[in-house]
Amino acid sequence: MVSFLPGMPEVKIDPDLIFFIFLPPLLFAAAWTISFKEMKKWYRIITSFAFLVVFFTALSVAVAANYFIPGFSIALGFLLGGIVSPPDAVSTGAITKFVKIPRSTSAILEGETLLNDASSLIIFRFALVAVGTGQFIWHEAATSFIWMVLGGTAIGLLLAWLFVQAHKRLPTDAPSDIALTLIEPYIMYWVAEQLHSSGVLAVVAGGLYMSSQRLIFLNSASRIRGSSVWESFVFILNGIVFLIIGLELPEIVDGIRE
Repeated sequence: MVSFLPGMPEVKIDPDLIFFIFLPPLLFAAAWTISFKEMKKWYRIITSFAFLVVFFTALSVAVAANYFIPGFSIALGFLLGGIVSPPDAVSTGAITKFVKIPRSTSAILEGETLLNDASSLIIFRFALVAVGTGQFIWHEAATSFIWMVLGGTAIGLLLAWLFVQAHKRLPTDAPSDIALTLIEPYIMYWVAEQLHSSGVLAVVAGGLYMSSQRLIFLNSASRIRGSSVWESFVFILNGIVFLIIGLELPEIVDGIRE
């Protein structure tokens, strides 16, 4: 509502900057709170939802958009499908706290939402290339997909192991432990993206590994104080990102009209 007030300055944001500032810590926090044992137990359902179901949703959107909207190609449809197909990890976790559902269902939903961002971003990236170049080379896309998934996961796990060793060997206290955990998701995301793999999967995989090892490398003071800091940090990040999206709404509406 504020964005439509007369005289409000236009807000223009670089999407890559938004991804880098907000996405790593939010995904890291979500991975930290989910049960690693439950994810291992239900990994087949979680991965099928996160990859196959997201792809099917994006395909359905692409076909429907191509059929109903004149001049809307399949590639553009996949671009739209990649945007709308994944539910948000943070929202799912927030909702399941207040709804009485079986623990297994909660684990499946929260685990799936952690991974579906990666699959939807991969679909979005390939569709963007297809729209820009006018062609889609399947074998190159398949190779790139495999590297993004496996490479991103491997990079996240390797860096997480190094971070755990650093926490264990360095003479850290609670404030320095918390400071390190705030920096670590950004490093995972940046390194994976520089190597053209999935930064999202790197942060999720690294976050899950570090969460499973937290009793080993963090003492009780670091865990208790870190939980409070991260809860406030995530709350602030979520508030800012949705505020920015709201303030950018007039520009988005004008773009849709064009």
